[in-house]
Amino acid sequence: MALRLVQVNFKARDDSALGRFWAEALGWGVSSEGPGVTNVEPVGFVWPDPSAVCVDVVTVPDPETVRYRVHLDLATTSAAHQAELVARLKELGATPADVGQGDVPWTVLADPEGNVFCVLEPREIYRDTGPIAVVIVDCADPRAMARFWGEAIDWTLHEVTDDHALLRSAEGVGPYLEFLRTPDRKNVWNRVHLDLLPYSADDQAAEVARLEALGATLTDIGQGDVSWKVLADPEGNEFCVLGRA
Repeated sequence: MALRLVQVNFKARDDSALGRFWAEALGWGVSSEGPGVTNVEPVGFVWPDPSAVCVDVVTVPDPETVRYRVHLDLATTSAAHQAELVARLKELGATPADVGQGDVPWTVLADPEGNVFCVLEPREIYRDTGPIAVVIVDCADPRAMARFWGEAIDWTLHEVTDDHALLRSAEGVGPYLEFLRTPDRKNVWNRVHLDLLPYSADDQAAEVARLEALGATLTDIGQGDVSWKVLADPEGNEFCVLGRA
């Protein structure tokens, strides 16, 4: 048994506005499964598909305190492309952000609701990922996270060190997933999280039990009676196991 990473979930004050920003940023389309939810995915995309990790934007009330431990890095194909993309994103409402990055070749921005993301300089490793090069998750122990997430989802581990761990879909398509060592510890809930999907909707309960055996814990963030299960990984990062659509 295994799960697949299908989307990055953004909490938002205005799902429609933030969804439009990310659709324009990625060159994707938007749809909605109901009030308060905006789906951002490639045009012509049939969900789920290993070639793309989608973006799901959900309206929620603003909590008093949140943590931004998950962010997106966007791919570019040349220095000119990077400059053009940064300029276009600023026109769409992104703003420069300083997270202590110093003098680096990538550009750090914040989307209209303050979610930080990076526009990378051209890198050969990301030449075939699509617009999202990598989904970054901050953590304290990349090796431990690689062990958990390597068992949790059917992605291949490409590299692991004390500082980072890098995984990608077993099909070798779509973005990478990177666990990046940072000094901060998680003590409040995440504004952005990962959503996982069983290969069969009937496997949800079995997959949740398997994840608990691996070290995940069921958690309550006020989700109420919903079809998905909210868990936290061994470092406390929330994620969801989706159920039947």
